[in-house]
Amino acid sequence: MTLSLTSIIAKIASVDLFKRNSSTGNIETGIFIGRPFHIDYEKAYILVADSWKLKAKGIPQGSFLLAYYENEDDVYEVILLRVVKPAKLPTDNDVISSMIEYYKDNLKTSGKESQLDSYTKYEFSFSGLECRILGTFYKDDKGCTRFGADVENFYSAHNYRVIKPNPDVLELIVNFREEGITGKPTDIKIGKVRYSSSLRFQAQEYDVPVFVSPKDFLGKRTALFGMTRTGKSNTVKKVIQATVSMSDKAAFTLNSKLNGSAVANLEPLTEDGLPKYPVGQIIFDINGEYANANMQDEGTAIFEIYKNRTIRYSTLNKDDFKVMKVNFYRDVESGFELIRSHLGLETADYVKSFLSIDLEEPKDKSDFSATTRYERKKAAYLCCLYKAGFIVPNDFKVKFQGQKELNQLVKEDGSIDPNKGISLEEASNWFTTIWENYNHDFFSDYKKSKGREWADEDLKALLIFLTRKTQPSGKATINGYIKLRDIAILHTETVGKPFEEEIIEELRKGQIIIVDLSQGDPEIQRLYSERICRQIFADAMNRFIQNTPNNFIQFYFEEAHNLFPKKDDKDLSQVYNRIAKEGAKLNLGLIYATQEVSSISSNILKNTQNWFIAHLNNEDETKEIKKYYDFGDFTESLVRFSADSDKGFVRMKTYSNAFVVPTQIDRFSK
Repeated sequence: MTLSLTSIIAKIASVDLFKRNSSTGNIETGIFIGRPFHIDYEKAYILVADSWKLKAKGIPQGSFLLAYYENEDDVYEVILLRVVKPAKLPTDNDVISSMIEYYKDNLKTSGKESQLDSYTKYEFSFSGLECRILGTFYKDDKGCTRFGADVENFYSAHNYRVIKPNPDVLELIVNFREEGITGKPTDIKIGKVRYSSSLRFQAQEYDVPVFVSPKDFLGKRTALFGMTRTGKSNTVKKVIQATVSMSDKAAFTLNSKLNGSAVANLEPLTEDGLPKYPVGQIIFDINGEYANANMQDEGTAIFEIYKNRTIRYSTLNKDDFKVMKVNFYRDVESGFELIRSHLGLETADYVKSFLSIDLEEPKDKSDFSATTRYERKKAAYLCCLYKAGFIVPNDFKVKFQGQKELNQLVKEDGSIDPNKGISLEEASNWFTTIWENYNHDFFSDYKKSKGREWADEDLKALLIFLTRKTQPSGKATINGYIKLRDIAILHTETVGKPFEEEIIEELRKGQIIIVDLSQGDPEIQRLYSERICRQIFADAMNRFIQNTPNNFIQFYFEEAHNLFPKKDDKDLSQVYNRIAKEGAKLNLGLIYATQEVSSISSNILKNTQNWFIAHLNNEDETKEIKKYYDFGDFTESLVRFSADSDKGFVRMKTYSNAFVVPTQIDRFSK
């Protein structure tokens, strides 16, 4: 029989961690496996016997144990342990010496025909376990079970009895919330407890479900690390599916009129832990596996399951996709931002000067001087685009202020007059001639009479870029506008609302946006990803400043190492670092997946709250992951992997859980 989520949560909540047998007084929450022979604030060392292990169906590395204090009946306290590795017993040297002697005498030491006496068999059966202390379960003054992530006090080791928890108790342990409750009906089942790759004993056990809270992911940072084909994408899809489920239960839209104070209106979650507004999700799909159907999906592609709420964008013209291109001639500022990103790593002085020009339109239209300078700069910039091969819209002309003397410099009859509007070909010739004759008396006289040059620094930078000449009388020695040719593929002749604005509008409605970057080169992928992220971040910041509610927007990055700043990159102004550090207050969540922990900026890693770690194949990666939470207990097991059975086997640490839980993530399905 399949229980409802509400029934499961109620069942977990009814479990008593301190249940005792009324007649014997013994704890009845699991199977006895041993007693500690040393205990401190960090570790416990347990004496176990082979018969106890067999009765408990094995004690896998990473499994949870409970150490009960049994010296007094009215002490409701139990220490949570995790098995880390074998421990040496004080008697091990004597046992090993005896074993070697038996081996030398060629005596049979195992099986029905064992030649060991009963006392020796008994001595040989004991071994030690080193366990990490994860914290303490206890009852507070009101009788409620609480958990603290440390040990407030410990007693002599002989006062404790260690058990392997039964399934119901284990279910309580892995789903316990820091508020002291076991969860709410809004929690989402994401998988089941799994301790090891080998499943001989575990296959005989009941499945213990693992739940996550909506609060763990909404507006938080989540990392998924693991080699290819270890189940990262499946986990991402589970998170997307869970987020859709939560979003569908939102009670309001961003345009709803809410009663109460501004603070209450800005609170993104209801008292039940559900998002108040629909959750927008945007997926940056480097490999195209979310935006396009592929064989591994088996009908579970995100865009197919959520057709009515998914909008796909691409850099190419494709059926059922919106095209992500900018009309560089109409949307000047957006186009120039893409150029700035494209040339951001250039070190040449003339390129830096070009990128620093201000193409923002003057706000004061009555300022004739500022408007004149802006129109010249804009025209010169558009000429650079034209020379670089950006296709010009039909009948497109530029218009700007030009003096009669200058028009005659360009053409003797002065017929090329920019005041009346001229083509970009004519404008290019006009500006080129002006720069080549910039030593003309007109310009020196202009400076004497006006106290400033005819061409300001921005216009000079543009003229150098357009003519490819750093000096008016020199030769074309620099690349100039040629550097823009690679980005011309991002230009479109169509006129419409910029795609970034469309994306933000749909995200505010709670839609799923998939940005297909699979058919663009790495530079194009980076440009579009950064551009969209910056626009969303700026919109969220603007709403925050204006005291307007932000709905949750979740960013998903596959193959994040292709887009994120590298480990040694200290530039905190990059948009991904800003989302990681400032996104929480703006209700911006970040979910990123990659094969390499060591490739991600430490600024992002340090702000990550949720971790899903699958198979890592080298020591560099395990050393990096060891720095965070208690993943150091799993570094050895993370390098072991069975391709046939270990997909989706992760070590999971979520925001509301105080410790790592080894989990088999459920397979994503409709």
